[in-house]
Amino acid sequence: MYNTTLNRAGSGLAPIILLVDDDQDILQGLGNTLTRAGYKVVTASDGQEALDVFNNIFPSIVILDLMIPVKDGMEVCREIRKKCDVPILMLTARDDSIDKILGLELGADDYVTKPFDSREVVARIRAILRRTSRKIPGTSMVFDGG
Repeated sequence: MYNTTLNRAGSGLAPIILLVDDDQDILQGLGNTLTRAGYKVVTASDGQEALDVFNNIFPSIVILDLMIPVKDGMEVCREIRKKCDVPILMLTARDDSIDKILGLELGADDYVTKPFDSREVVARIRAILRRTSRKIPGTSMVFDGG
């Protein structure tokens, strides 16, 4: 497992990304890109390892492949959603509409298909984290129509 210094989200330190994929080239290549972009990256190469790591570090965002061994990405997404609403970006070769719909309905915040442009992935992560960092627990927005 590739590991960097672990910092909690919201601590003023670099956000932690849990990158889950069984392709070592993606773990290393995208992991390096994300590290250069200022993130702390922790990786997992199967679904059970992803859940174990998730429970130990509580990342700022999860980047999740669907086709991973032990537990697939859909199951990992389901289990994470039972616990919390951490942002999840699915990054997968499965590009059928039904897979995208299912992933988003299970709780993914975004869905990117392989092959991908790492700059786009970084931009999507920034957008998701920008949106989610503005949330204040226990508050909601109310719009007065009149």
